[in-house]
Amino acid sequence: MSLEVDSDNYDLENLNHLTKEELISIILDLKKQNCKKPDRKITKPKRTIDFTKYHKRHVVFKLLYLGWDYHGFAAQDVSEKTIEYELFRALTTCCLIESRQTSNYHRCGRTDKGVSSFSQVISLTVRSNGDDSEELPYCKMLNRLLPKDIRVVAWGPVQDNFSARFDCGSRTYKYWFPRGDLDVDLMNQAIQQVVGTHDFRNLCKMDVANGVVQFYRRITSADIKICSENNQFSTNRDYDMCELTIVGKAFLWHQIRCIVSVLLLVGSRKENPDVFKDLLNIENCPRKPQYCLASDLPLNLFDCQFENVNWVIENESISEVISSLQCSWATHMIKATMLGEMLKNTETLAGNKVNNQSIWLIQGVKSKIYQPLLKRPASASLENRIQYYTKKGKLKLECSEK
Repeated sequence: MSLEVDSDNYDLENLNHLTKEELISIILDLKKQNCKKPDRKITKPKRTIDFTKYHKRHVVFKLLYLGWDYHGFAAQDVSEKTIEYELFRALTTCCLIESRQTSNYHRCGRTDKGVSSFSQVISLTVRSNGDDSEELPYCKMLNRLLPKDIRVVAWGPVQDNFSARFDCGSRTYKYWFPRGDLDVDLMNQAIQQVVGTHDFRNLCKMDVANGVVQFYRRITSADIKICSENNQFSTNRDYDMCELTIVGKAFLWHQIRCIVSVLLLVGSRKENPDVFKDLLNIENCPRKPQYCLASDLPLNLFDCQFENVNWVIENESISEVISSLQCSWATHMIKATMLGEMLKNTETLAGNKVNNQSIWLIQGVKSKIYQPLLKRPASASLENRIQYYTKKGKLKLECSEK
């Protein structure tokens, strides 16, 4: 901090007789009087242990998280607001691992920004007591340090070569949405067309830059059902909640949200139910038409299936998880009930019926005149993308399953 001395504050004539050393001493004294010393924050020394003295074991953790306020599951260089950041902060703080790099870590799925999960699974090697009958309370240890919207539900011992990514038998995604003016029967008819093995390049984001050049995936089942009838609107079925369930072994980047986006167009009767057949016919439709993604908020990695994993449930920890979820549920239900009452009272004032419960699910600016998908401008073909990234020297072929 610098001290400004001017004639408005000091009698400079009376200072002329002082030596340079005396002036410096006065200035330093004034600095001490006028500068408030910053409070020193007392921090406890970080706990460190010698990992070579402890047993280790390879385990899986089953997680649930509400991803609404996070920038995705995977750690990022530009943001600490990710699920993985919080996980590894907790894992290192309680000294279950020395570092991510030495933990033999794998994740089952890489959910995007805003996406939640009820059954994410990770595998890694952690510190152990070396005694199955008195193993460390992993769930309790981690949940003490994790935010309330990230919880470890269970853990299980696995073989050293087990990978949560590559040993997953199937993944189940769910997408919830209000019925609104959507024709659910028409949507159910359309969604059956994606079941089976198809090239989904027109129903995903093509991540060619990262080596994904093969877009065949197999969807084993898909269906939509009414999962709850809103009692507040007993005579208005437009407020019913619907549930889309899609099961497959592996999925592409944005695959579910692209499918939902097209499905919503079918449900609003803007597209023919056979539009999925057209988009999956790569010979007739080799380039993806331009359309907006469906919202990330309703998407959930609902289940990940593994063979021969014996999950360990810690009774005290699971009770805490249930209690935390109940508090969150109560909070959101109170808000939903309040909004429901506002809607009922306000709708009585409207001269005509307003039915926009589901219109917001498709992101982006909506055109006043609807243009059918197959008549819209299309993105670059897969072949052109491969050629482009090959010339740039950026194409690295890698495993593309997520």
